[in-house]
Amino acid sequence: MKILVANIGSTSLKWRLFDFSNGTERLLHKGGVERVDNHARAIEECLAALNSGGHLGRETDLAAVGFKTVMARDVSGCVRITDRVLAAMEAFNSLAPAHNPPYIAGIRQFQQRLPGVPLIALFETAFYQFAPEAMMRYAVPEAWHRAGVRRYGFHGASHKFIAERSAELLGREDVAERARRLYVDGGRTPAREPSLRVISCHLGGSSSVTGINNGVAIGTSMGLSPQSGLPQNNRVGDLDSEAIPYVMKTLGLSVAEVQRQLTRESGLLGLSGFSNDTRDLAEAAEAGSESAKLALAVLAASARHWIGSFFFELNGVEAIVFTAGIGENQSQLREDICRNLDELGIELDPALNQATRATEAVISTTGSRVKVLVIPANEELVVAREARRLLESNHIPLPTNDFTHAFTHNKEQTYASSHWTH
Repeated sequence: MKILVANIGSTSLKWRLFDFSNGTERLLHKGGVERVDNHARAIEECLAALNSGGHLGRETDLAAVGFKTVMARDVSGCVRITDRVLAAMEAFNSLAPAHNPPYIAGIRQFQQRLPGVPLIALFETAFYQFAPEAMMRYAVPEAWHRAGVRRYGFHGASHKFIAERSAELLGREDVAERARRLYVDGGRTPAREPSLRVISCHLGGSSSVTGINNGVAIGTSMGLSPQSGLPQNNRVGDLDSEAIPYVMKTLGLSVAEVQRQLTRESGLLGLSGFSNDTRDLAEAAEAGSESAKLALAVLAASARHWIGSFFFELNGVEAIVFTAGIGENQSQLREDICRNLDELGIELDPALNQATRATEAVISTTGSRVKVLVIPANEELVVAREARRLLESNHIPLPTNDFTHAFTHNKEQTYASSHWTH
């Protein structure tokens, strides 16, 4: 069974091809196209690379194409993509303007190009379906909540992989299996041993912190939209809602201009005034830039805030994990986040931390009660695994050579919980 995972950006297409044949789990190929102005042409380049490399004998060898979709109104979990699912995504375009529109456009192109192949979405919100309601509600009028104003959480595939892999590294296969089967069992299967408590820090172009107990999320720093939580590369993160009417009156800004500035000129870019890339900021800070130092300090302080919140909620943790581009590579930021936490049992090993870049490692001291881990992100593998489980659980027939008749109906195949309740 071969599953292609397509990561669609507004101007990019990245892909990975996985093979689950004969009980194995192999990455066959990965690639990408940047500066995309036509996703149809990018898809052709993807399929040509897979065919020329001998990874696909024919396009009908694909069992499915999986997508790491962000959010949709009243739809979550792992689902077969239908027109209804795409309409639900379109309904939330305003909450994820940088993500939903390009994904919808790319998916429609895949529908046209591969009409006989099932397209499957794993929504980033899926990992938080089983979190306690008190951790996911806003204190807003009930009508707002019924309209969809709540915490949804994002980076779900990344945090789910951390839930699985950290449990494996900590010798808790029971928790790892529970995390792997989360969307099958709905978070109901208890771990056989005392709880395994992990805080996952996804630090990248966008960042979030998630508390995990026995493989299940208990809450997350992101809320209604990907614009919330920690300061993002050029998105504001958390902000007092009164700031918006205040700057509209004080600076004479329209709602559209406020939204533009909060999503494109804020975050690390807004703080530094010149860059949203932590590599640039680190170099500038080293050279004495006060605004660069401030941007990195605000990011570290926000991460500490959320780590502390989940540390308290979980009554301590066995591990803190850093993942994604910044978390895996920026040793100084990891040091800043973990500084002076020895009273909480967190002691970073400076040499191990400094030596670790984009590789799996323990970077805490041998005497640290809390292990600090670096685990490279593998969101695409999670999407492929869940797509495979959806195919198997719903017995969706594999593609045939007859693209005219295969999978032309719109019967929706869903897996795990695919609807929020309001």
